[in-house]
Amino acid sequence: MNTCQDLLSAITDPSGHEILDPATGEVVGTVHESTTAELDDAVAAARAAQPDWAGLGHAKRSEYLHRAADAVEANAEALAELLSREQGKPVKNGPNAAFEVGGCVGWLRASADFPLEPEVLVDDESGYAEMQYVPLGVVGAIGPWNWPMMITVWQVAASLRMGNTVVVKPSEYTPLSVVGLVHVLNQALPADVLRVVPGGGEVGKALSTHEGVDKIMFTGSTKTGQAIMRAAADGLARLTLELGGNDAGVVLPDVDARAVAGDLFWGAFINTGQTCAALKRLYVHEDVYEEVCEALVEVARQMPMGNGREEQNVLGPLQNKQQYDIVAGLVEDAKKGGGRVLMGGDPVAEQPGYFYPTTIIADLPNDNPLVAQEQFGPALPVIKYSDVDEAVAMANGLDVGLGASVWSSSTENAMAVAQRLEAGTVWINKHGAVDPRIPFGGIKKSGFGLEFGVEGLKSVAASKVISR
Repeated sequence: MNTCQDLLSAITDPSGHEILDPATGEVVGTVHESTTAELDDAVAAARAAQPDWAGLGHAKRSEYLHRAADAVEANAEALAELLSREQGKPVKNGPNAAFEVGGCVGWLRASADFPLEPEVLVDDESGYAEMQYVPLGVVGAIGPWNWPMMITVWQVAASLRMGNTVVVKPSEYTPLSVVGLVHVLNQALPADVLRVVPGGGEVGKALSTHEGVDKIMFTGSTKTGQAIMRAAADGLARLTLELGGNDAGVVLPDVDARAVAGDLFWGAFINTGQTCAALKRLYVHEDVYEEVCEALVEVARQMPMGNGREEQNVLGPLQNKQQYDIVAGLVEDAKKGGGRVLMGGDPVAEQPGYFYPTTIIADLPNDNPLVAQEQFGPALPVIKYSDVDEAVAMANGLDVGLGASVWSSSTENAMAVAQRLEAGTVWINKHGAVDPRIPFGGIKKSGFGLEFGVEGLKSVAASKVISR
């Protein structure tokens, strides 16, 4: 296939559910709605294919992953256009649809190439013991709507590399992107090692409780993650849960405001703020507070928002009406709570699409809902502090801990604060920068389990000790 329309023609079910473009309201395509019986068939097929897939060994499976990456590269333009039309993110500008498709390629190749040798535990006169990592069986992968292709690959690539087969259940908001991606991947993979079952909550629940599934990987809300954890208890399926966050950034008084303003902006507004590990509340020392606010607004005003197929735009719409309403409600709460609107906060009534303007609000108390709740959209609260201990206490005061960041001209000062922040990852002078080589995961109610790197491979395998 060469075009987005070719891809849509290959995956569209004429009798399926309509998926609308969040920028225009137009129909993107129609997707098949799987039944639980079809899910049963997919799991059975994946289970039947798994022994042969595992038997290929790491080297052969890695070859297949590289071929899958080649297939994604060959269809990159079509995949990026489909993703933009369904999810809303711009095709080319900023951290965009093309960026996400490129991330799929990068994670496939990285997962294929990580070395994973048995770990020698004991080797002396008393004997020898080693730890091996063996396939679990079938992995159920349940993904989100914000980065639907890339996060699916995060789940799939490591699982396949370790000899598991995978059944993917995409978000009902962005199923076409994932069905299209799986269609492309399966051009390079053996039959039935990767299956996709688009559908609603009933299918997701059935997958998370299926006796034929050995591991569930889920990225999404804390509430849904808790439900999956309860549901998985009977079958004792292993879990990796990457759940909601409300990431804090702490700006120290020694910062160069203009030097970091661009990275602050993209840390907060990447994918129009629809990123689990985006910067969602910014604590700034009183000595540099106004300077940081001004520099951040200056950058934000240069970032056009609009339809992702219009080349000048770097920010797109919110993906769905529900999320738009959440962001709009939180901004209104911030206004009523005394927040100073530095920009935005004034959506155009009756406009097509779910566009909420880039919004920055200063002078909010730490308990304002826009600060205390995850907004998951283009609205950033900026909170003033006078003492670093105060900033750390506010940053750590919530029950989530996915990511956090510290901003400073001094690595030493930043490291000292980073050590005190409660999060799975703390970045210095950047935020949300994930890397396939570096393990990633949350603490508290942001989930548990690691993805990426060798630790990510181990998380989709069973440990096995051989002792002699």
